[in-house]
Amino acid sequence: MSMSASLASIFPAEEAIPAEFRLPGPINQTEYLLDGRLCHWSGPVQEVLSPVCRPTPDGPERVVVGSFPLMGEGEALAALDAAVRAYDHGRGRWPTMPVRQRIDHVQTFAWIMKAQREEVVRLLMWEIGKSLADSRKEFDRTLDYITDTIDALKELDRVSSRFVIEQGIIGQIRRAPLGVTLSMGPYNYPLNETFTTLIPALIMGNTAVVKPPRHGVLLFQPLLKAFGEAFPPGVVNTLYGAGRTITPPLMASGKIDLLAFIGTSKAADILQKAHPRPHRLRVTLGLEAKNPAIILPDADLDLAVAECLAGSLSFNGQRCTALKMIFVHEAVAEEFLRRFTESIAGLKCGMPWDDGVFITPLPEPDKTDYLTGLLDDAVAHGAAVVNEGGGTVNASFFQPAVVYPVTEQMRLYHEEQFGPIVPVLPFRDIETPIRYMVDSCYGQQVSLFGQDTASLAALIDPLVNQVCRVNINSQCQRGPDVFPFTGRKDSAVGTLSVSDALRAFSIRTLVAAKDNESNKSLISAIVRERRSNFLSTDFIL
Repeated sequence: MSMSASLASIFPAEEAIPAEFRLPGPINQTEYLLDGRLCHWSGPVQEVLSPVCRPTPDGPERVVVGSFPLMGEGEALAALDAAVRAYDHGRGRWPTMPVRQRIDHVQTFAWIMKAQREEVVRLLMWEIGKSLADSRKEFDRTLDYITDTIDALKELDRVSSRFVIEQGIIGQIRRAPLGVTLSMGPYNYPLNETFTTLIPALIMGNTAVVKPPRHGVLLFQPLLKAFGEAFPPGVVNTLYGAGRTITPPLMASGKIDLLAFIGTSKAADILQKAHPRPHRLRVTLGLEAKNPAIILPDADLDLAVAECLAGSLSFNGQRCTALKMIFVHEAVAEEFLRRFTESIAGLKCGMPWDDGVFITPLPEPDKTDYLTGLLDDAVAHGAAVVNEGGGTVNASFFQPAVVYPVTEQMRLYHEEQFGPIVPVLPFRDIETPIRYMVDSCYGQQVSLFGQDTASLAALIDPLVNQVCRVNINSQCQRGPDVFPFTGRKDSAVGTLSVSDALRAFSIRTLVAAKDNESNKSLISAIVRERRSNFLSTDFIL
């Protein structure tokens, strides 16, 4: 496919990049956090290449952002040992600390983190190609999530600050930590989604080993000092390197109590199987999804096009909540396609810092080849790319492609593309999209577009048993963060929302005694004299 002039010149010369967004030079990370200390790394490193390319006489070349340590088994086990010591079988300073004090530590971290906004946002753009607006949104949303988590814990603790007397037993029920957490986030939201598991794990009293994703690793460097200053030694430890090298020893040790992982089900299965005590391992997993949209014949097409456009192509479709399959009733399929492809033609393509940019380069080095393979397979089985220039590649840039009509014989029907390809399937019988969802390995969300109450209601009731969120006349999405975020089948294990996450990283524990005068006197003395952090009636304001 021939390349347009605008696509051929999409990568700017260095002098054309606004000064405030330029890299000051390669960021060669040599520090990591271990047991409260910033340690120096002098071993092998992994070069970090940006999705942003620079033009050269031989064609575009990815810009070198910097490098990060390639640690091995020894370093992995050292980080684990530090977290184990800090937890100390639940007897350490952090797990026994009053909730109020743990909240103070997390607030201190958020305050120090806020000062690193500009640097983290710049690295989000350069490392994963996220637009300036979305990078700022990710950073700010993460700070909001920390604040909301603190508020949710305060509310949870207030409810727990009373005694229950039932059937002659006095009891106080609170939530207690579970142990050592291995926290691994995804590259598409490397900051936000790492923190949506890490922060609740920490604030509930667990300790952690944090391994940043393979893309979006350097943006954690500005936060190392914040972790070190805000938390006691060993509570947070960072680990860098190839996941296949450094995570198996952690899991095989049996000392990981909680696995917080967002990625592929294949990788999650490997991690879980490596643990020798699977019944002791708690897991919170965010995995793949293949969320469909279903456009009924009476749908408001202007609304459906706008929502499906954002739902399928925001951050180049690299979101688990992206719309990755669009079913459109054959009565409106032609008109939907016309409006949809016209809207795609109006999307701004460019660099992450460009004003109003929507489509940006892709961070994974082999991604454009994979996406091209999906298109070739679809065309070989009878589909066509129906938007002008769709599927054109220039180095790390992939022009969004609308593929129609997609059928069950195509890879696009089954595989999560996680990129800017939009498969569209016409249907006559509503059983077609329903059967797709029933047979799918995934069950995260669906978007329904229509106006008839009877038709929508007839779909809502069966589909809430296939997915965990049904969106009416809107795209699939995660937020607001107070809503539960999870999935059925192979899409998730556990539920993440502000309040659900606190429960995912803790367990209900109680202190109980028979209701007699002697025990009442003992308990009253412990509470009055503030002898226990658990057995307490303190009310956090």
